[in-house]
Amino acid sequence: MKTVAVIQARMGSTRLPGKVLMPLAGMPAIDLMLARLSRCTTLDGCVVATSTEAGDDVLAAHLTAGGVQVFRGSEKDVLARFTGAAQMAGATTVVRLTGDCPLIDPGVVDRVVRAYHAGDVDYCSNVAPPTYPDGLDTEVFSMAALQQAHAQATAPAHREHVTLYLRETDGIRRSNVAHDSDLSGLRLTLDEQADHDALVQICDHFAPDIHMPWLAVVDAIHQKLGQSLANQATGRNEGLKMGEGQKLWKRAKSVIPGGNMLLSKRAEMFLPDQWPAYFSRTSGCEVWDLDGKRYRDLSLMGVGSNTLGYSHPEVDAAVLQCVRDGNLSTLNAPEEVYLAERLVQMHPWADMARFTRSGGEANAVAIRIARAASGRDGVAICGYHGWHDWYLSANLASDKSLDGHLLPGLAPNGVPRNLAGSVHAFAYNDIAAFKAVIAAHDIGVIKMEVIRNMPPAPGFLEEIRRIATEKGIVLVFDECTSGFRETFGGFHKKYGVEPDMAVFGKTLGNGYAVNAVLGRRAVMEAAQTTFISSTFWTERIGSVAALATLGVMEREKSWEQITATGLVVRDIWTRLGQANGLKINLSGIPSLSSFSFGTSNDLAYKTLLTQEMLKMGWLASTICYTSLAHTPAVLADYEQDLAKVFALVAQCEDGRDVMSLLEGPVCHSGFKRLN
Repeated sequence: MKTVAVIQARMGSTRLPGKVLMPLAGMPAIDLMLARLSRCTTLDGCVVATSTEAGDDVLAAHLTAGGVQVFRGSEKDVLARFTGAAQMAGATTVVRLTGDCPLIDPGVVDRVVRAYHAGDVDYCSNVAPPTYPDGLDTEVFSMAALQQAHAQATAPAHREHVTLYLRETDGIRRSNVAHDSDLSGLRLTLDEQADHDALVQICDHFAPDIHMPWLAVVDAIHQKLGQSLANQATGRNEGLKMGEGQKLWKRAKSVIPGGNMLLSKRAEMFLPDQWPAYFSRTSGCEVWDLDGKRYRDLSLMGVGSNTLGYSHPEVDAAVLQCVRDGNLSTLNAPEEVYLAERLVQMHPWADMARFTRSGGEANAVAIRIARAASGRDGVAICGYHGWHDWYLSANLASDKSLDGHLLPGLAPNGVPRNLAGSVHAFAYNDIAAFKAVIAAHDIGVIKMEVIRNMPPAPGFLEEIRRIATEKGIVLVFDECTSGFRETFGGFHKKYGVEPDMAVFGKTLGNGYAVNAVLGRRAVMEAAQTTFISSTFWTERIGSVAALATLGVMEREKSWEQITATGLVVRDIWTRLGQANGLKINLSGIPSLSSFSFGTSNDLAYKTLLTQEMLKMGWLASTICYTSLAHTPAVLADYEQDLAKVFALVAQCEDGRDVMSLLEGPVCHSGFKRLN
């Protein structure tokens, strides 16, 4: 009989890479764990099971140099790796430990091992249910039981989590070791940076002793350290419940303010604690997450950028050829000339174009050129135009407070206060408000979205154009979002009103970064009187992607197809609402549609919809940006599954508690738009 501890450890942790070699008590965490285990009286040996990935070479080398037995196997099939390690060590009784438990206690391990041998069971642990602190997890089982699991387990979760099969399968005899009181809420594990910080504090408190009993650690937390240990609010075994994307999102928020660079794609905007957050690949309207799970996207579709569908073969082929030929050099890319000519040809009122790689940049460039051309600083705005100082300055109240927000949710912190009064907002379709702004301020630029949530009232755009011409004001249409949605070019073509400048983005490159600023020659040449320049505005991929995208759009008449698809989606929402007695409020143009539930529980219902649709393989919310990849077959499946969620919402309207159905927090709400 041989009892062997097999320690799972690798460098590639999603939430805290390299954690097993992070320093604790003057040594790598794995060494501290092995040193503490050396005082166990029930173990006959110890082996570390790591992967064959190159990233684990340093761990294997470190352990081997220290005389520790190492087994290397599959990174993904952890059960196979673990079984191989136990077989190599000649174990008859296996003790499963993990490298994220550097303060593992030899007394706890010995207690569970003895309980296993005394209990006539196949599996014994102190985690079912847990009463010991997280970080003292110990599982003991027979080699025969492990071999059974390895031979019979087929579910991905059973291959990833070594003992899940043993804990869930009928016929496996099990027992559990419990502490006198429930201390499972305490956290001594090493999964995140906050955990490492806490463990450093604990080790420093007991230094130079590294063999402090676990109860002494608990006493220190309760009496001295508790309030300063930031990791104690983290849930137990949180990683077991989280997908790789959720783990990475949590890690991201510790190194990237807000977690990412776009508010609309933050996990909390969809499904806090459950949203997969990251993708590995895409095709059509399909998205695969970091766990390899496939979803169909009936929500943002690249935040409205991928109207041709994800990974369109023609666009990608053009980009790949660009990559092979070279993307950036001392010389210029000829494609930007071809793209400028193409866009000008599509918009006869325009003569010239400049390019950027993001919508916020393009809008800032347009404002700079327009101000230079008009010779006046004042800007009248209507709509959403990005994050730059010129725009957020509209939220600077005259008394330097934030009480007078024009756009609730967009805080102007960091925007110079002396910009207050330079930008003035007016509401969409309110021509009186527009005229009041023009009358009260020295306006040189009008910056507005042509459309977003509602069509222009008769004469609204025409009157703005007339006044701009009369007063020598530069009229700029922000078509970053609306362009190529219902015409081959700017939405303004549908209404026959021509601006002095227009800004295009999103759909222009079908997911590749390219934005354009078009304008009349007299206006655009003002760019030569100021400084507007950036290295990566000259890269080649954006222009190449745009030219390929425009070619597909023109051939497929994509704007007609996505509009028709959007109308089908809106009809689905309306019919399901009527069938379930739910009030549904629609907004947006057909290809950029959204809806809300006409109730105070709207956000909770939105969260429930996202949660339940995610379970059925959909990235879905109360918004849908359509694409060529949203075929009738996809929409039929979508309606069938969405009907189940609407029925659930109807039950809640009839008295069922929606909060009891949610498996996490309610999603966040976004900022409001002027139109």
